[in-house]
Amino acid sequence: MDNNNHLKEVEGKRVHDHFNNKKAAISAARRIMVPGPVIVGAGPSGLATAACLTEKGVPSLILERANCIASLWQLKTYDRLRLHLPKQFCQLPLMPFPSNFPTYPTKQQFLTYLETYTNHFGLDPVFNTTVVNAEYDHLSRLWRVKTQQGLKQEETVYLCQWLIVATGENAEEVVPYIEGMDGFRGPIFHSSSYKTGELFRDKNVLVVGCGNSGMEVSLDLCNYNARPSLVVRDTVHVLPQEMIGRSTFGLSMCLLKWFPVRLVDQFLLLMSWLMLGDTSQFGLIRPKLGPLELKNVSGKTPVLDVGTLAKIRSGNIKVCRAIKRLTHHAAEFIDGSIENYDAIILATGYKSNVPYWLKDTEMFSEKDGFPRMEFPNGWKGAHGLYAVGFNKRGLLGASIDARRISEDIEHQWNSEAKKLMAFSRSLPLPPNQDLEFNSMVVN
Repeated sequence: MDNNNHLKEVEGKRVHDHFNNKKAAISAARRIMVPGPVIVGAGPSGLATAACLTEKGVPSLILERANCIASLWQLKTYDRLRLHLPKQFCQLPLMPFPSNFPTYPTKQQFLTYLETYTNHFGLDPVFNTTVVNAEYDHLSRLWRVKTQQGLKQEETVYLCQWLIVATGENAEEVVPYIEGMDGFRGPIFHSSSYKTGELFRDKNVLVVGCGNSGMEVSLDLCNYNARPSLVVRDTVHVLPQEMIGRSTFGLSMCLLKWFPVRLVDQFLLLMSWLMLGDTSQFGLIRPKLGPLELKNVSGKTPVLDVGTLAKIRSGNIKVCRAIKRLTHHAAEFIDGSIENYDAIILATGYKSNVPYWLKDTEMFSEKDGFPRMEFPNGWKGAHGLYAVGFNKRGLLGASIDARRISEDIEHQWNSEAKKLMAFSRSLPLPPNQDLEFNSMVVN
């Protein structure tokens, strides 16, 4: 029995199934058949994948819960943010950055680039649409993607053969519980809400977290005459952003073509010691593994210093150990010291939200929401499921994923999608339920 006949038989049985008829009568959700892939997320990863698919003649539908593209960049980043890596390592497939952009584009320049990218490829995400459930139906061999849209939370179910998860590594803020935080009298908020240090002039601010965000927020606070303290609970690699006239990242990539990771790490650490000195004397103790090896093993990114270390060295930024508890106006640290603070900023990172909505435990881990298979094998799962932007390699890694996914789907599209579209139009449906078709152009 061929695939189309099998699907017709399955859907025919469903029409006469009492349970499914009852569910259909209760549900008011629209059902829309999507001939191409559904992409969840309109960040750089989702846009890159859609562009690659478009270039190959495969239409796609992007669903985005926010009201704009790249919502993390637009809504949850601080004003002074620049790309940490040179632009050639951050450009999306098929379109380089403008030549007049600086080596490290600003936040606004990057957003302008993404808007141009979206318009150039004719991408049209469906905004204000939250995916609440996505599940593969083994009977119909289709993904059923349930969404809620707008203020009225109107439900729509999208049916598709391919589902691309592009919600990324930074979908939800990580907000740790600290003893006594409910009683702290000042504001406590995640760094995703931080824009500028203007509101914190002449105030004592505790920044929790020593990644790139925590370091840069602390530096920005100094520029507004605030008095930041930086909580460093763990070991951390701090590297210069550039070495011997080249970006540290670009230099590392070049050296890795010729030398093993550990040897390149030794070079990076030697240069860092010569340029930055011994960071342990400032409370920034390096991990035992080198920066590149640690990145490969754990995904933990080294900090690229853009001036914060000089402020730490001069005493403008105070480094503190882990917090033991908070009181009304102060923080007590594990070394017994106590300091008063007016506000606390949690630069404690982000996490994947995939386990909350994707009903698949084979490809994605329920523990952290990342693909179980490590790079370079984590981009493809079973039954037409894909992941883009989860390989802990930033925008460059997302571009690699996007190209692989588009090439893989293109082969299937040319042989299967038109058959599926023709079959879908003939599906028998439960009473009082219509199947709509997404207005994509099918060549």
